[in-house]
Amino acid sequence: MDQKLTLSQLNELISDALAESFPGLVWVVAEVSELKENRSGHCYLELIEKEGNNITARSRATIWSYTYRILKPYFETTTGQAFTQGIKILVQVSIEYHASFGLSLNIKDIDPTYTVGDMALQRREIIERLKNEGVFEMNKELELPLVPQKIAIISSATAAGYQDFIDQLQNNEHGFIFHTRLFEAYMQGAETVPSVITALERIFRYEDFFDAVVIIRGGGASADLGSFDNYDLAINITQFPLPVITGIGHEKDDTIIDLVAHTRLKTPTAVAEFLVAGMERFYDHLIELENGVVQVTREVLDQQNQRLEKLAETLDESVSEFIRDKQNQLYKTGNRLQQNVHSFSFKKQHEVSRLNHRLDTSASVWMVEAKNNINRKQRTLKRVVGEVALKQEARLMHLGDLSTSKSRKYLLRENERLRMNENTVRLLDPQNVLKRGFTLTLKDGKIVKSVKHLDEGEELETRFADGTTKSRIIKKSDNDS
Repeated sequence: MDQKLTLSQLNELISDALAESFPGLVWVVAEVSELKENRSGHCYLELIEKEGNNITARSRATIWSYTYRILKPYFETTTGQAFTQGIKILVQVSIEYHASFGLSLNIKDIDPTYTVGDMALQRREIIERLKNEGVFEMNKELELPLVPQKIAIISSATAAGYQDFIDQLQNNEHGFIFHTRLFEAYMQGAETVPSVITALERIFRYEDFFDAVVIIRGGGASADLGSFDNYDLAINITQFPLPVITGIGHEKDDTIIDLVAHTRLKTPTAVAEFLVAGMERFYDHLIELENGVVQVTREVLDQQNQRLEKLAETLDESVSEFIRDKQNQLYKTGNRLQQNVHSFSFKKQHEVSRLNHRLDTSASVWMVEAKNNINRKQRTLKRVVGEVALKQEARLMHLGDLSTSKSRKYLLRENERLRMNENTVRLLDPQNVLKRGFTLTLKDGKIVKSVKHLDEGEELETRFADGTTKSRIIKKSDNDS
């Protein structure tokens, strides 16, 4: 039977074999998958090696506090990258095997130039991958609204850059109003990428409300920007349906999300100034449009005023000519009426005179004949009836007086009727009618004869004996109502 070993004996043999195989320090290339610092200042790491997405090797590593205090600032100052998980490193290690804790690597030194080269290579690979996938320019192709006012902000609530951005935006000198909402996320460290992606996913639920997304952070070390050179974060930004504006506070270099974003600005304050300037340009454009509209309106009003003045002159001439024609017609009608009245009166007077003459002649002839007849009868009957003759004579005298009285009354009545007709004709003269206080009402140059031909709001012309006035109908009513 083979020799039996205890577990501790086996571990001692493994430790001795490792010490013989690796008597000195070894340079190792690996990726940091986990990194923890304890209160004592020691740093504990998990190093891995990948092929694609598969982990092919894994090992624990330690940097003791006295070494970590030197290596971390040296690495971050040289690379401009935070010493954190997700980066590839080239480290000098001693291989240790502990009976209780197993294999561990003790990191003694680090070569930051390898990480710089790897980071640059990864950066180029991410950019080329985005371009090959056809998404690198997608967010830039979105149309930024002419006046973006509803802004979704991805930042840390306590970041100085966020406070500067809000102050610059809300206290702009023009008083422009912006509607903002903060979607909190970590802006440095290992949680940056997942928290920013989560914030984008939350904003996506309100896609129809917001005009643009702003990713901002305050100033800080360049080492804190490594998270923004991440493929997953970049692919989310390129395909986001709203324009993304970045202002992550780094003026020297552009991160990958700066390259794929719709608009890249250096600082949060610069982002706020960009939004305010866009609003100011639009406001100036509105002022120019307003001035243009005012100028065109003034020109149109001037043209219309000139046209109205010409129309008013033409209308005034037409109305004056119409009034003159109507006055001439009235004068002619009055003259004809006066002539007809005089002719009628003369004719009636002539007829009355002839009638009076015939009556006088007839009365005279009748009287002569009656007297002759009476005389004959008187002579004949004188002898017979004296009293009857006297009565007859008296009766005849009475009849003569009665006939004369009736004739005179008839003539007086006829003369009075003629005078009344003449007065009536004179009163009906239009000029005399106007002088008595009556007026003529005209609409569109025509005499108004019925209230049914009028509507409220229409303009009327009223002619008096000594002039004319114009008025507008406020209310109307007829006798039926």
